[in-house]
Amino acid sequence: MTAVRGTTVDVTTADGVADAYVAHPDGDGPFPAVLFYMDAFGLRPHLEKMADRLAAEGYLVLVPNVFYRAGRAPVVELPDFIDPAARPGLFEQIMPMLRSLTPEGLMSDARAYLGWLADSPLAAGGPVGITGYCMGAGLALRTAGTYPDRVAAAAGFHGANLASEADDSPHLLAGEVTAELYFAHADQDSAMPVEQIDRLEKALTDAGVTHRCEVYAGAHHGYTQADTAAYDAEAAERHWTELLALFERTLTP
Repeated sequence: MTAVRGTTVDVTTADGVADAYVAHPDGDGPFPAVLFYMDAFGLRPHLEKMADRLAAEGYLVLVPNVFYRAGRAPVVELPDFIDPAARPGLFEQIMPMLRSLTPEGLMSDARAYLGWLADSPLAAGGPVGITGYCMGAGLALRTAGTYPDRVAAAAGFHGANLASEADDSPHLLAGEVTAELYFAHADQDSAMPVEQIDRLEKALTDAGVTHRCEVYAGAHHGYTQADTAAYDAEAAERHWTELLALFERTLTP
């Protein structure tokens, strides 16, 4: 098992300072870089464990606190295990932060995250990979479309509203994407209904994007998150298989 180092860093953005977790294999590198976008529950020990697992495969992984404008992580106090009874109270705190985020601000932040990775002496040169979960899947797609020269691959898992009818829906950036994309939806997920799955597929296909979209049968929104009741071990392992294969194909070893 590859030894991994993890630490907290600060990333200066146009709007302040975003705290972030960084993980990488033991050693000086350089390592291919990955930007890891959190789900709505935020930067927390479970996401750090996921970053560590990815780092153990040979990557430098940056997990920013997307909610940094509201405070350093943990922005919301979370239980060790998030069950359905806890969700309403948590989302009362989370939703105002979500609504305060704008595509412009998020992509300004993305520029800072990508810049931090580009400047890190631990990072190998060249475009990065991105993985995102829940809200992070939309950020992965949006970042790939906003900074196509900086992104070689992007993946999103149990994404929410990736192809809505909103004027700023992430799928509208499909024509700008040059990265290889992979999306894994859950078939028990009201946040990404069939019509949006079809709309995303059509947008990527029409734009000529190299991509694959799959639906994991029986999985629920949040299936990768082992600290929640939505966790599905089989679907989570399938996600790891596909994510690592994507990065092996597209990122410099």
